[in-house]
Amino acid sequence: MPLGKIQSQIVNQLVTMKRLTGEQRDAVAATPGELNGDALDKLLQEDFKITPFQLFVAKGKAFGLSPFNVARHKLTPKSFERIPQEFCQQHLVLPVGQLGDFLLVAFANPFDLALPTKIQEMTGKKVIRLLAREKDIKDKFSKGPEQKSAGFDDVVQQIGAEYGAAGPAEESAQGDVNEESGPIIELANRIIEDAYFAGTSDIHLEPQEHDVVIRYRIDGVCAEKLRLPKKVGPALVARLKIMCNLDISERRLPQDGRIVFKQYTKKGLDLDLRVSTAPLNHGEGVVMRILDKQKTTLPLPALGFTEENLAKYRECIRQPYGMILHCGPTGSGKSMTLYSALNEINTPDIVIRTAEDPIEYTLPGLNQMQMHRQIGLTFASALRAFLRQDPDIILVGEIRDKETANIAVEAALTGHLLISTLHTNDAPGTIARLVDMGVEPFMISSSLLCVCAQRLMRRVCKTCRVPYVPEGREKEIMEKAIGWSGQIFKHNPKGCPKCAGSGYKGRVGIHELMVTNEELIEAINKEMESAELKKIAMRGGMKTLHQDSLIKVKEGLTTLEEAITTVPPDM
Repeated sequence: MPLGKIQSQIVNQLVTMKRLTGEQRDAVAATPGELNGDALDKLLQEDFKITPFQLFVAKGKAFGLSPFNVARHKLTPKSFERIPQEFCQQHLVLPVGQLGDFLLVAFANPFDLALPTKIQEMTGKKVIRLLAREKDIKDKFSKGPEQKSAGFDDVVQQIGAEYGAAGPAEESAQGDVNEESGPIIELANRIIEDAYFAGTSDIHLEPQEHDVVIRYRIDGVCAEKLRLPKKVGPALVARLKIMCNLDISERRLPQDGRIVFKQYTKKGLDLDLRVSTAPLNHGEGVVMRILDKQKTTLPLPALGFTEENLAKYRECIRQPYGMILHCGPTGSGKSMTLYSALNEINTPDIVIRTAEDPIEYTLPGLNQMQMHRQIGLTFASALRAFLRQDPDIILVGEIRDKETANIAVEAALTGHLLISTLHTNDAPGTIARLVDMGVEPFMISSSLLCVCAQRLMRRVCKTCRVPYVPEGREKEIMEKAIGWSGQIFKHNPKGCPKCAGSGYKGRVGIHELMVTNEELIEAINKEMESAELKKIAMRGGMKTLHQDSLIKVKEGLTTLEEAITTVPPDM
């Protein structure tokens, strides 16, 4: 039976590669029965001794795609940053690299031509297709997380064993361990690299009575990763201080610094760490916040906004002037939302100035300024300078004092769009905070466009989550907040390989978006209390943090337990 067009091309490629002779090609073509893809593969491997890899290379050439050996590709937590893991599993694709505006994606099915277009729309990057074996991609998804954690545990054990065993010798050597010794330098680098690959946001180095504990915060939850002999602590802290040019002899006062990590690693990691040291009861402790410079901002729709909130927020960030404030505790995703908003409105005809402490992400087209309090470069002085630099949009990292607050309001009233953050619990409480800082209520009401309070909640693992219908108090909470009761999900306490046994994987934002209207402006001018402002805002269509968290529960993104833990129910 004559071969189909694609099958003929594969067989011809094997002849070109000198894996088949002309006679063997004719023999394949003369084989009775229908030779579809699987039948042809079986025939070539069994009767003509073609190896799976030779067949794979021939297929790549026949389809005009470069073959890619996925089996040797190492998955990291960053692999699925642009294309969600669920999407990759469903369509059997794997992102394997990025070159500028091009995304390298391995496809198991070369015939699905709509898929690259879909990925291009999703990521905003041009897609370069590579051919991978379906089995290799499936193996990656089934083994990926286990390989990752096993590799990580192995490094931890090596470090623990090395320093644990060296303990007694060090005791006798009196000072053999110092910040310039090879093992200490290697240990400091390893801790930072391992934390980065594990998807950590903060590294905690905490001296205890008999040892030093290293803890990583992943998805908002702190977990112990490593214990080291107490002897290693001072030398490790000193090494980290050297990396960020701090005074290693000053152990009595807190110090702040920054590590530009690419100076110290050969792995090509372009990341910075914001470092804070503090004297604790058993020695100096260090906390390092990882600022990944390779990480680009996420598009606004990927941050967890409901469709209603997203439409309102997009309308606010496109206003010609006014003030947009984000509030929430440290680590609630305020910076990422601000950068994503700026990225969406960043065009060549708009001048954007930012004053930040520290600069967390660098974006092309933005003019960013790092604060330096020691020499008097504060948010207030930066803001004054910006007003003379003809900006359209100004981002101020944080409003901390009366001076900054007043200049920010002044900027918003004089034709600039001003975006900043504030530390308050909810959106209505922001008004009271500004009044406390000494800003006149009529100035707030005339400059404010919207306040967005936000938090981050852990996403329930889609692979192992458990469906159930809430009853009793749980049902009551759902009905009271969003008027809905039906099937929701809880986390699986045993977890699965994909979520490393925790039942949760990744995080999603919840938002309380208070957009000003006439009634709200009037209430602000009358200096009404936060509780009254909240009622007015809710009449105007605002969903509270609690309501938004339960909408995420209803959609199956998180659990009721996580929602109540993150935000208490409304009074």
